[in-house]
Amino acid sequence: MNVLVTGTDGYIGSVLGPYLIKKGHQVTGLDTGFYRAGWLFNNGNTVYPSYIHKDLRDVTLDDLDGFDAVVHLAELSNDPLGKLNPEITFKINHEGSVRLATLCKQAGIKRFIYASSCSVYGEGDDSYKTEESEVNPQTAYAECKTRVERDLSKLADDHFSPTFLRNATAYGASPRMRFDIVLNNLAGLAWTTGIIEMISDGMPWRPLVHVKDISKAFACTLEAPLDTVHKEIFNVGDTRENFRVREIAEIVGATFPGCKTTFGDNGGDNRSYRVSFDKINRQLPGFKCEYTAQDGAEELYKLFKKINLDPEVFNSNPYTRLKQLKYLLGTNQVTKDLYWV
Repeated sequence: MNVLVTGTDGYIGSVLGPYLIKKGHQVTGLDTGFYRAGWLFNNGNTVYPSYIHKDLRDVTLDDLDGFDAVVHLAELSNDPLGKLNPEITFKINHEGSVRLATLCKQAGIKRFIYASSCSVYGEGDDSYKTEESEVNPQTAYAECKTRVERDLSKLADDHFSPTFLRNATAYGASPRMRFDIVLNNLAGLAWTTGIIEMISDGMPWRPLVHVKDISKAFACTLEAPLDTVHKEIFNVGDTRENFRVREIAEIVGATFPGCKTTFGDNGGDNRSYRVSFDKINRQLPGFKCEYTAQDGAEELYKLFKKINLDPEVFNSNPYTRLKQLKYLLGTNQVTKDLYWV
């Protein structure tokens, strides 16, 4: 297929684009470039034959001409970033995404795959959340995900087929790395400081999924029969990969030699959810997770050793979404509405 992938300069996009190219698809990337400065390592797989340098909010019908499918990743990503300016988060993540989907429908693009998140489940008991469970978003970021799912479902018809992939919390190596997601962050702390010193008791639940398994889910959705994925929601991950945060810390700590792990009191974070991934493994042809949290910790240990990751790089702006946007705002490189000056 001829596929437009938005957010190709991001953490997932830098892995997904090359993955789709290897699967035989023609891929064009679209990104505004907020995190382009973050380049942790070169794996030789990050060159796009075609590229659109543009803000999501500025996409036109002409930009969408000729595509068979759109994979939409490009939003302000994660809860702390959403809190920076909730109004702008809603304008970009909700309104911008719905506008893009509407243009895709007008352009005759039939397949639209949206990167949603298991964070929509928010706060709950220890029961496993399924795609039919009531959502309970706790942040602007998660609320936007639920709104986009709702509004894109209304656009669905015989000529426009959206699919919603609720990804578990991602981890694993990407050339444009993120160190503000839990396993990656803990691995960076373990390598650069030799200690994982948690300020909370680590009791909240989080489901995890490797960035390569996320890429696989998108590819399987692109290639699935339309009636299998039309207007469907899939939790993306493996049910066995639900962990308390303290368990993730213990996995990482045990993988990095000499690392010490400590815990604090209840940190007051009310986001906690366990998720069932039975549906995607049952219903989406070809999908099955290949990686575990243990695999991810070992992968990152080997990577950090290979590139000799130092504290300055680990703590630098481009690898933490909130830091980078605060830097761009503080140096007047972007406006308060997050447009490039």
